[in-house]
Amino acid sequence: MSEHAKPWPRKTRELHSHHFDSTVWNDFKFRNDDVVISTYAKSGTTWTQQIVAQLLFNGAQDIPVSEMSPWLDLRVPPKEIKLGALEAQSHRRFVKTHLPVDALVFSPSAKYIYIGRDGRDVVWSLYNHHANANAAWYAALNDTPGLVGPRIEPPKGDVVNYFREWLDSDGYPFWPLWENVRSWWEIRELPNVQFVHFANLKKDLPSEMKRIAKFLDIEVDPARWDAILAHCSFEYMKKHADKAAPLGGALWEGGGETFIHKGTNGRWRDQLPAEDSKRYEERAIKELGPACARWLATGEF
Repeated sequence: MSEHAKPWPRKTRELHSHHFDSTVWNDFKFRNDDVVISTYAKSGTTWTQQIVAQLLFNGAQDIPVSEMSPWLDLRVPPKEIKLGALEAQSHRRFVKTHLPVDALVFSPSAKYIYIGRDGRDVVWSLYNHHANANAAWYAALNDTPGLVGPRIEPPKGDVVNYFREWLDSDGYPFWPLWENVRSWWEIRELPNVQFVHFANLKKDLPSEMKRIAKFLDIEVDPARWDAILAHCSFEYMKKHADKAAPLGGALWEGGGETFIHKGTNGRWRDQLPAEDSKRYEERAIKELGPACARWLATGEF
């Protein structure tokens, strides 16, 4: 037991799907300075990976972030390949996850960054991600040996219908939002957990990056700060999407620039009927409580 009052989180279950194989965490050998970047999905994961990479590597150009920082619980490639590559890394490691806390192994010595985003913005980005996936994406998720559960199929209908099905079926066809956010919210006060919000990254990127650097105990070279900041801009990332997007964007029509899409919030406002938006807001309060729902919507505690 550490100095904090509550016990450290413990893994209590495994999650398997067309995307997930949570058992990989059982074999991951932590180092004391590991960084784990966590989101539900489409909430600024790749952006935060880029930020961490730039802070760690002092503003270097063209860091192959997606290669260096794998999605640990994605079931492809096989965990032996993924874990072997991570074990061979000599730099400070940073991985990503989309699991709720109780489905991963939690290390008291690692640092965890959790990024939130309004669920309506998430779905608008998720729809683009799903609708532009190509045959190789479906083959990797559906045809690779070891699939547990149903296959993932192309989306049907427009983004509004997609949102309704996602809300009514608790994250379908991906995974539940509420349990993910709830599980991380419950441990937000642990000393090795930091909350970040997509809206705050958009509003004041320099301040948020300095806050992340402080949390990770990274001393930034002032002479490199302008380069670090420039390399974390949306424009830079879209231009260098072959380094930031998984497999350089090979699994999406249009490549990496499709994966790194618009990076904006509020696109749902002109398309989502008011009654659907209200239903989402009421569900968020019911599932998360007022304080967490407010944070997820605005980034404000």
